[in-house]
Amino acid sequence: MSVKLGIPSKGRLMEKTFDWFGARGVSLRRTGSDREYAAAVDGADGVELVLLSAGEIPRELAAGRIHLGVTGTDLIREKLAAWDTRVTELTQMGFGNANLVIAVPKCWVDVQTLEDLDAAAAAFRRVHRFRLRVATKYHRLVREFLRDNGVADYQLVDSQGATEGTVKNETAEAIADITSTGDTMRANHLKILDDGLILKSQATLFRARNVEVGAQDKDSLEVLLEKLRVG
Repeated sequence: MSVKLGIPSKGRLMEKTFDWFGARGVSLRRTGSDREYAAAVDGADGVELVLLSAGEIPRELAAGRIHLGVTGTDLIREKLAAWDTRVTELTQMGFGNANLVIAVPKCWVDVQTLEDLDAAAAAFRRVHRFRLRVATKYHRLVREFLRDNGVADYQLVDSQGATEGTVKNETAEAIADITSTGDTMRANHLKILDDGLILKSQATLFRARNVEVGAQDKDSLEVLLEKLRVG
């Protein structure tokens, strides 16, 4: 057995995660080509590196198939109901920063807040006989946020990519998506509502709560967390 550490398998998130661990004396590295998912850990005995997509890591943590995982706050809270009973947030890592926000067409000059959006949604339904569509892939987070802020008369439209383009393509009237700079939204003539921030997200190290840890693995895990100065 070994302590399993899941990290993103590609891109800047993987590179930044490698750097973060390396700065703390734990070297993570691929042992094959970019198409292979073989990897190794140096500087921490009894730890196995598992390369996964960032979106898979919440599921693997919740299922207890990995002990530790690096993924975005947004993905944990979207994919895991009652997330804080299934994983423990050990530390935020200082990269992968992005905000999940509600945005509407810039030309909606009378819609600046969630209260305005609620009024616009009600008017939209009266005129068009169907509910205002909000495109997103964050169904749980958006639904809870709009409910808590009293927004009704809308429907969520699933969008797994190019969400900012759905308004222009007339498949949605508003969007809820992740943004780091807002540039793409502005380029698509969208504006973020003044109170439309749903969640601030960044890469975070999580620990599975519902996983059995043997005596040897427990020692390896404690040594690793001590090196990382978390836990």
